[in-house]
Amino acid sequence: MTPPLITIVVPVFNETESLDQLYTELIDVATQHRYRLQIIFVDDGSADNSWNVISRLAAADSQVQGIRFRRNFGKAAALSAGFDAAQGQQVITLDADLQDDPAEIARFIKKMDQGFDVVSGWKKVRRDPWHKVIPSRIFNWMVSRLTGVSLHDHNCGMKCYRRDVIHEVRLYGELHRFVPVLAAARGYRIGELVIEHRARQHGHSKYGWNRLIKGFLDLLTVKFLTGFGQRPQHMLGTIGIGSFFLGTLGLVYLAIIWFVSRMNVGMDVVDIHERPALYYSLVLFLIGGQMMSMGFLGELITAHLGYGLDTYSISEQTSDVDGGPIGDSSVMDAK
Repeated sequence: MTPPLITIVVPVFNETESLDQLYTELIDVATQHRYRLQIIFVDDGSADNSWNVISRLAAADSQVQGIRFRRNFGKAAALSAGFDAAQGQQVITLDADLQDDPAEIARFIKKMDQGFDVVSGWKKVRRDPWHKVIPSRIFNWMVSRLTGVSLHDHNCGMKCYRRDVIHEVRLYGELHRFVPVLAAARGYRIGELVIEHRARQHGHSKYGWNRLIKGFLDLLTVKFLTGFGQRPQHMLGTIGIGSFFLGTLGLVYLAIIWFVSRMNVGMDVVDIHERPALYYSLVLFLIGGQMMSMGFLGELITAHLGYGLDTYSISEQTSDVDGGPIGDSSVMDAK
């Protein structure tokens, strides 16, 4: 029986020193477990000799495929290109810096066989400096709390996906670290696996402190997409109505005290234009109207761009290949 094909997608950015060893380790794993591999190296605009190494490996082994970008487009774009070229029913991503151990592939496949659609690695013991570990843990805590997808290591580059997942989840910007969250929003089962994290052998990290800020902004985007992507008015309209209501309440209050001061002869007339509450109320009133208008525009854009796109994800269905109902056609005709 021919074993199923497993696709390995490796984003590459200036990793010349690591590629040969990574390829050797991947082949060793395939030989040991008798896997059929499709290894896709995506050169994300490297300035070193990475593409020459990839070309050499691809020329020597038909299992290796290389994709080269004209410039650096980012990891999400590299993964998207690899996903588009993937032919295996299970797709594993890992970084090219050798910190992800290819020997873990067998454990990922075993975990997937338990019924999961996405398995994310968890670098429980990290071989990174503290100034990378602490922000990462804070970020992972925020993602888990805001999205409801509880993973210890959303940032881990080593993950395994069923092919259906990568065809449904669209990546852009830097949303690659949120694929489990996006997949969970489509109803896929998400699992986690503790993996070995090795110390960096070559080069240096491509990420700095600005990654935390960008990650937080991306988190807000993902929260909006998964919660309100098909119904933007539910969020914008709620904020708008709340702001509109508070503004209206403030204006009504000012109108009442102005009217009362005019009706009482012995009371000084209240000049509401001198009250800061007037301007606060007007601002809230205007913001409420703007947010509701943005919500309507968002609904119009969503309806237009989303026409013909599936807003659901089918696990299985009781129909034949041609889409007809299962059963004896003669019996169906008799009925």
